[in-house]
Amino acid sequence: MLVCFIISIIGIKFCNSQVNDGGTHEKWEYVLEDTGDILQLALPAAAGLTTIFKKDWEGTKQFAFSYATSFVVTQALKKIVRKPRPEGRNLYDAFPSGHTTSAFTGAAFIQRRYGWKYGKYAYFLASIVGVSRMEGPDGWHDIWDVLAGAGIGIGSTYLFTKPYEQSKYNISLSYNKNQIYFSFNYRF
Repeated sequence: MLVCFIISIIGIKFCNSQVNDGGTHEKWEYVLEDTGDILQLALPAAAGLTTIFKKDWEGTKQFAFSYATSFVVTQALKKIVRKPRPEGRNLYDAFPSGHTTSAFTGAAFIQRRYGWKYGKYAYFLASIVGVSRMEGPDGWHDIWDVLAGAGIGIGSTYLFTKPYEQSKYNISLSYNKNQIYFSFNYRF
């Protein structure tokens, strides 16, 4: 459902976007950059909402610590390192990529907490964010900025997040007119 929502937004953005930069960039570059902008928020939102829908309150707490840590570390490094942005801009906050940190924190949480079944797709989408930061028309980052952002996102998540374990025990009681059933199940 989330993927459908993202594709819809991207499609609307693609159909409505006007490229007016004198012909130096192609339309796909703008679509890629817009996609990265959306996914850098959608992946952590999906991770956080998943914990709420599953009523996984421990996961909610773990995600909050992971995301807060990755945010603080990223912002601190931007202030300390003061690496200039590519293409001669007078901005000194390129290292590490905040978009990539955000996306990989969400993706790593989904994978670490709920497994590779969903994690592989989340990592694929997070990788699109990294590529969008390098290959979009504005070229905000180089490969080192993106790899550092991904490393911070993954590292902070693995620091605070444990795999989700459902109860191995199940106790139930049922009855009909003549009998009462008590069952105890244990999953290995």
